[in-house]
Amino acid sequence: MCTMIAHQVQLEGRGKSGPEWFEVREANVSYDHPYDLPLEHALNIDFVNEALGPGARVAVELSVDAARQLVKTIEAVLAQAGERGVLEDIRVVAR
Repeated sequence: MCTMIAHQVQLEGRGKSGPEWFEVREANVSYDHPYDLPLEHALNIDFVNEALGPGARVAVELSVDAARQLVKTIEAVLAQAGERGVLEDIRVVAR
């Protein structure tokens, strides 16, 4: 059964699909049937730039345990960067 659980978040980032990097503007996050992961349901994340069309997409399908571990790991990395005083977005000149 489809869960129909889906959210979108606006964000700033870069993604790589094939040989080229592209600007990522949104992430579509759902808990529903995965396309390739052999589970009934998974946490599915599509990092996209809808303005660039369907080719500007990086898709990830995670098991529940993997998704929870990823959340914990991201929080731990951000906490450590905060403790070191380097948790900030500093703009640099494009390469």
